[in-house]
This record gives sequence, structure tokens and C-alpha cells, in this order.
Amino acid sequence: MVRIKKEYLGVNKIDGPIIFVENTENVAYNELVEITDQFGRKKFGTVLEVAENYAAVQVFEGTYGLSKDKTRIKFLGDTLKIGVSEEMLGRVLNGIGRPIDGLPEPTPEKFLDINGMAINPVSREYPVDFIQTGISTIDGMNTLVRGQKLPIFTGAGLPHNKIAAQIVKQAKIGKDENFIIIFAAMGIKNDDADFFKNEFEKTGALNRVILFLNIADDPTIERIVTPRAALTTAEYFAFELEYHVLVILTDMTNYCEALREIATSREEVPSRKGYPGYMYSDLASLYERTGRIKNKKGSITQLPILSMPNDDITHPIPDLTGYITEGQIVLSRELYAQNIYPPISVLPSLSRLMKDCIGKGMTREDHPNLASQLYAAYANVQSVRALASVIGEEELSDTDKKFMEFGRRFEEEFIGQGDVNREIEETLDIGWKLLSILPKEVLTRVKEEEIKKYYKKDLEEMF
Repeated sequence: MVRIKKEYLGVNKIDGPIIFVENTENVAYNELVEITDQFGRKKFGTVLEVAENYAAVQVFEGTYGLSKDKTRIKFLGDTLKIGVSEEMLGRVLNGIGRPIDGLPEPTPEKFLDINGMAINPVSREYPVDFIQTGISTIDGMNTLVRGQKLPIFTGAGLPHNKIAAQIVKQAKIGKDENFIIIFAAMGIKNDDADFFKNEFEKTGALNRVILFLNIADDPTIERIVTPRAALTTAEYFAFELEYHVLVILTDMTNYCEALREIATSREEVPSRKGYPGYMYSDLASLYERTGRIKNKKGSITQLPILSMPNDDITHPIPDLTGYITEGQIVLSRELYAQNIYPPISVLPSLSRLMKDCIGKGMTREDHPNLASQLYAAYANVQSVRALASVIGEEELSDTDKKFMEFGRRFEEEFIGQGDVNREIEETLDIGWKLLSILPKEVLTRVKEEEIKKYYKKDLEEMF
């Protein structure tokens, strides 16, 4: 192997998206690399692993066309950076931030290292502000908070893409605040990419969206870069331009599969189900870039979407994600089979920060108790349904029959709102309308004055 300054001719090994270079000197982890094939075509990559005289380089555009003897490797002495500016708004970019919408490249205000850093816990400001998604099961019972990381757990064939697009169209905060959405899709099919672009353009939502698209046939390594490029852009808009940024990442399962593929190429000892042992810290390096910083007006909120393999919530990807994030929204295959949309399963869903952003002065004074009562009532519905499956619905008590009716209407009218965009007031009113099916004496989680104010007496007129 011939060495010319920090440029090398020939590689020791090519394995999938990774090339291995020996006899290297002064090479750093995450250093940007320029790779030139025998025909002069250039590709780029970053250093994935370094030792005393050895480096493993992951190639963004893939290793197709590279030969072991005639490939030139040049270590550039810098990390991968993305050019950021307000001109990125309304643009469609590939996984590493280059335009794919046929328009000129945005003029960068500055270049930022995509690797970033987690927000220092000492510098964090506690999230307390409500983000309205227009979806009742989220706004009413699993409220999204500005600065929170709240994943959506889904499964193959469930309408998570449609829900994500609906949230992009409907999400909003205060009238006088700057609010944008950064949407990063990893390893998605071409028809899904077209769906997102068409949906955002059709509704005008693209004007406040920056769309990063990594298609399934794009190189694996680009999938690793995509969420980092999106979060770096979010940090620029949030903490330098004072925007409130909602980052939607889909699908984190594809991202983790890319991690596993790279780990296999490096011949690493696998951990649970073949995923690398460092997957927890790798996911944390993405999720913990979310939040609010003291004395900064902007914020970053994350909605990562991940498909649970075989609908298994104990699978390593949702399991590790649940440890890092502040709750989860879980989609239900059973509700979807009943044509209920969005099929969000209320009972296993949770927003750990919800209690601090709802109530008087934030949503409505009855919101906390109403949400608790709806949850308790729907949980009781499951017990009553189990009893009815044994003795028959006709043998149930009058109160249990009312719970059965509540359960049906709750699923049809509260959960199953369709494509409708609901204001929080409407969501809460529907909740009270449904609770009014039940006798007052079973409503133990709401205050007496709330019952007097919101409990509906004329049910026949309402329904």
C-alpha cells in the first residue's frame, strides 16, 4: 500500500458498505473520508473504527464499483457537516441533506457537525407547553409536550404513515410562535416517499416542513446519517433561530436494522436478537438531542416511529426506546381490523410529561381529571367485556351494560375520529359526552363541580 500524505492507494478489505484500510496514521473517529474509484468517481464516507494502524470506513454511497487495488482513500481531517439555513424550509432533501426536489441547493448560513451532542441535563428546562396534534387520543389522554420525546409503536401494515402525515398537517402551538416540522424518513419504499411528498404539497404543509428522504434502495450508511442530519438541522432552527421544532423520525426499526448490518460487517459479537450491544447508547445519542435549553426560546420535540417486529413490544428496539423516551403511543391491530382510525390503543399508551402541561391556564381546568376518568372507565370496559364473553351481555347488570355502551361509543367516536382535525376543546367535550352515558356515582375521578358543569343530562339530544 502506497501512502501519499493522508491519502492511501488500495484497501485491505471490502465488506458490504465498509472498507478496511491498513497502515493508517493520525486518523480520527468520525473523520470524513473521500474515496475515489479507478475511473475517478468520488464517494464519501466516515471513519467508523480506528486502531493504531488500521481504520474501518463506512461509505455513504455504497461500495459498488470499488476495487481493492485501485481505490484511493483520502482522510480529510474533518467530520461530516451539513450546511444549514432558513432556505431549507419547504425543501425535499436526501438522507445526507442534498436537494432531490430539482431546485438549487439552499445557500448555507453555516456548516454544522451532524454528530452533535446530547443536551446537558444541567442546562435543560423542564417541558411544560402543550402541542396540539388534532388527534383526540393523543391530545386528550397522552398529551404531547414541547421538548418531549414520545415514540409511536406500530406494526407492519398499520397506518402509521397516514397518522404521521396527519400530525404534520394538523400540529400547532401558540399563534405568535414560530413552529416548523422536520420529517426524516429512513429506509422507506418509493411509494411511501411519494405519499409523504404529495400529502404535504397538497395540503400546503410543505411550506413549514423540511423533508429528509432515505429510500430503501439508498445505501445503508446513509440511513445512519439521516436522523443525525435532521436533528442537526433542528438544533440550528431551535437554538439559533428560536423556532419550536417537531422532529418526526420514521422508521427507527429500519435505522436499527442498518446498525445491525454494519455491526455484522465489522464481525462484532451480537447482543439480543443479533443487534449490537451498543444499540441502547446509539439510540440515546439521537433521542437525547431533544428538549429545551435554559435561556433559549426554541425547543425540539421528537416523535420517533418504530415498527415492532411481529407486534412484539418486548423486542429490543421498542424495549430500549421505552427506557430512553418519556412514554409511548401504541397502535392497535385489533382496532384497525374494526376500521377504527386512528387505531391508537389507549391503555398501553402513556405520556409521562402530560400532567405538567394540561389543566387550567394550559388546556382546560377539567382536562387532568377527565383524562384519568376516561382511562379508568375504558379499563373497566375490558373487564366487563371479559365477563360478558362468559355469561352473555344479557346477564350483565344495568351499570355494566352502560359500560359496554360507553366502550363501543368511545372507540367509535373518541378514538375513531377519522381524518378530522379536532381542537382540544372539542376533544374534551366529546369525552364528557361519552362519560355522560355512565351513572354519576361511578365517576369517582372527576370533581363534583366538574360533573355539574360538564356532565350532559340530555343524552337523547346529544346522540
